[in-house]
Amino acid sequence: MELRHFRYFVGVAEELHFGRAAERLGISQPPLSQQIRALEAELGVELFERTSRRVRLTEAGTAFLDEARKTLAQADHAFATARRADRGEIGELTIGFITSAPLTPLLSTAMFDFRKAYPAVYLDLTEMPRALQVERLTERSLDAGFIRGVEPPVLPPSLVATMLLEEDIMVAMRTDHRLASSPALAIADLVDEAFVLYESKLGSGFNEHLTHLCRNAGFEPRVVQEVGALSTLLGLVAAGFGITVLARSLAALHLDNLVYLPLDSPGAVSRLWLIHHRDMSPVCRKLVDIVTAAST
Repeated sequence: MELRHFRYFVGVAEELHFGRAAERLGISQPPLSQQIRALEAELGVELFERTSRRVRLTEAGTAFLDEARKTLAQADHAFATARRADRGEIGELTIGFITSAPLTPLLSTAMFDFRKAYPAVYLDLTEMPRALQVERLTERSLDAGFIRGVEPPVLPPSLVATMLLEEDIMVAMRTDHRLASSPALAIADLVDEAFVLYESKLGSGFNEHLTHLCRNAGFEPRVVQEVGALSTLLGLVAAGFGITVLARSLAALHLDNLVYLPLDSPGAVSRLWLIHHRDMSPVCRKLVDIVTAAST
């Protein structure tokens, strides 16, 4: 039994006339009659009562009509679903991101636009460090990721990185700090400061970059505490444990007793990167297109 048999049967059942049904279905009447006979033979029941004057559904035919319509509707749905998946309109995406990524207007706007354009795509988003994102992408348990780093990330050949955004680095400190009234800071201004930073494995290369900037200015940064969460980082700075550095987008998080000052030093920037597979799925291509378009 094939789908065309269901279509032939429904055509005849709705027209109750083999000639009109054949014209509607775009075939000649004799082959249509033969296909209906073959369907009845396969089912072992008569679906129609035929006389020289009329065609009428049998009780079995009436019962079969409802199921045949459901079968055709489900088949049409399956065909449409396959086409939508091929166009990237449905499916699932697993996405990794570092802490600051959702706070960038570029990314939050792009993700909003994607969800609005493709509401049938399920997004599974997980905050994770840069190294873990690369690992998961390599294993293909992740479709795309958002990471930070001054230099392009070192990736296996199967992955590609696109820079989305370059941001200034800000210095966060208490409002009563001796430097809090400065319009901007140079890296040399921080020579005697205590730093509170992310744990190195979570810092997206921030710690290494800060160390590089400090060494170029002739000193080693004095790190007094490393933490694993943004709330802890800012909380300890607000409590006076030290200062911290972060991307400008994170300065959107306001605490009453914190101030954010720009770090005006060569190379004091943070870059946001999108990483994904070269041979990405159609739905991932839709995401990449929207995100990269927002960055231009």
